[in-house]
Formats: sequence, structure tokens, C-alpha cells
Amino acid sequence: MRRNDRAQNRDFSLSLIDHCTHGIMAVSTGEATPYCLPLSFVRTGDDLYFHCAQEGRKVELLRRFPRVCVTFVGDDRPAFVAPAMYTTYFQSAIVTGTASEVTDPGEKAQALRALCRKLTPDAMSGFEQAVEKSLSVTAVWKVHMDEVSGKAKLTH
Repeated sequence: MRRNDRAQNRDFSLSLIDHCTHGIMAVSTGEATPYCLPLSFVRTGDDLYFHCAQEGRKVELLRRFPRVCVTFVGDDRPAFVAPAMYTTYFQSAIVTGTASEVTDPGEKAQALRALCRKLTPDAMSGFEQAVEKSLSVTAVWKVHMDEVSGKAKLTH
């Protein structure tokens, strides 16, 4: 990180991840252009979970190239600071890790429950019925976080 004065500790980074509704995951394509996509993540310990379809480009790429990078952006506010300076106040966290498909039905259900609790905490009454209906046709993946770094420029 070039600007060490903006580096944030692991607790800051994990808190930011926990508060973001989504992150952007970059996956290798094996060619010069990576594949980046927004996904809803939930963190459990040192793992990030997301759900998706059981087939498609993302799944094919993850099976071939499981190393990924996920970026989370919290506060992001451009500002004019008098008398003549423009800046951006921001918070971000970057995770590098390895993705793997979750095949255990219990772990899949647990991950989906955690994701729903994070994103729709007031609508958990229908979770059991929804997971019973969709668990067998929903893929769940986890990214084991090997490295986590955070950066911020905070307002004073």
C-alpha cells in the first residue's frame, strides 16, 4: 500500500465487510481480461459466503481459477476542501483468497441463513420454507480469506 497513513487494521476491515451489502469479486479468465462481478457476501469467521446458480460462466471460472480478489467499498464521498483542493473520503477493504463450492447441505443452509439475516433481518420468518424449496438448486460458495487489508481517508 503506497499510502501507509491510510492503512486500517484488520478489525476495521472486517467491520466494513460486515456492513457492506455487496462486494466486487475479480476472477481470472486465464486471459488478459479478468471477470469482475458484484455479489452479496456474508462473513463467517475467515470465510466469505455467496450464493449463485449452479452453472454459468462464474462457476466455470471459479472451478478453473479458484484464487479471487474481493473489494468492498464503504463510505465514498467526493469533497471540495477550501480553498482549492478536491478529495474523496472513503473506506475500503480488499480480500484475497481461495473459492470453493460448499457441498454439505448443512453448511449451505447455515450460509444462506447468515446471508438472509444480514440482508433481510426483518424477513426471517419465511426462511425455512424458502431454503427447503431452493437448497437443492442453489449453489453456495465460500472464499477463505487469506489476506485482508483496509484503507480509509476519513473526515476530520
